[in-house]
Amino acid sequence: VPPTTPVCEVPSSAMTGTVVELSCKENEGSPPSRYQWYKNGVALLEKTATGGARATNVTYSMNKKSGTLLFNTVTRNDTGEYFCEASNGIGLSQKCAVKQMQV
Repeated sequence: VPPTTPVCEVPSSAMTGTVVELSCKENEGSPPSRYQWYKNGVALLEKTATGGARATNVTYSMNKKSGTLLFNTVTRNDTGEYFCEASNGIGLSQKCAVKQMQV
């Protein structure tokens, strides 16, 4: 079963230095969907434990299975337009509406 349009929870504003969690979920897809978050139209990288120099400025962790995007400490650099995409390899992937987060 292809995924339906996911529901995205993105706070419209957040205080610098706080913990912020964005979530994305859809329940129709079978097999269960995997989720990819985008910021300003660019796919966010899934941070791994073996992150080298490239990952040092990454302030978030993304869980593609649960659809969460967690910022341990948000900075002004995290301000932007976020959306997520659900896909399970069947049919077309589905995106939620873009939401602005102001830090």
